[in-house]
Amino acid sequence: MYKTYIRLFLMITVSMIVMYGITYLNSYRLEDVFWSETRFYMNLIMGSAMTLVMLWFMRDMYKSKVLNTLIVILAIAVMGKATWLMRTQKEVNDIAYMKAMIPHHSIAILTSQKAQIRDIRVHQLAVNIAETQKEEIKKMKKLIRQIQTEGPQKLEDLTNNKITQNL
Repeated sequence: MYKTYIRLFLMITVSMIVMYGITYLNSYRLEDVFWSETRFYMNLIMGSAMTLVMLWFMRDMYKSKVLNTLIVILAIAVMGKATWLMRTQKEVNDIAYMKAMIPHHSIAILTSQKAQIRDIRVHQLAVNIAETQKEEIKKMKKLIRQIQTEGPQKLEDLTNNKITQNL
């Protein structure tokens, strides 16, 4: 009986790992792929939802009411906590923020450059978006290196104009 539950756990875990990787397929360049807490939280939410759906549709395979109840409670708890973490961004610091934004910007570049655009106004907008996103990625990568070597500058330094001088 427990073998089916172990297989469910392995199936969900492997699926979540694969799905996390798949979320980066729409990045413009491989070097724009970074670990993202936000994507991880979304992955936990999707994995939890998938657990509930699979348990429901395959309920004839999973006979233990106690284990099923525990799995449902755990899936709902993980989904709730991951949703809270995703919505509050409590665990996302300066570097994590930029590492999450780089792939996001990379998606905008890919879409802007590959979309089948016919309207000249939309085309110009797409060109501008691609260029600004490339520049912002460069800035973020530079800031990541600076923060890793020099440490973060405090927001209070903004009043002394120290932050904007280094951008």
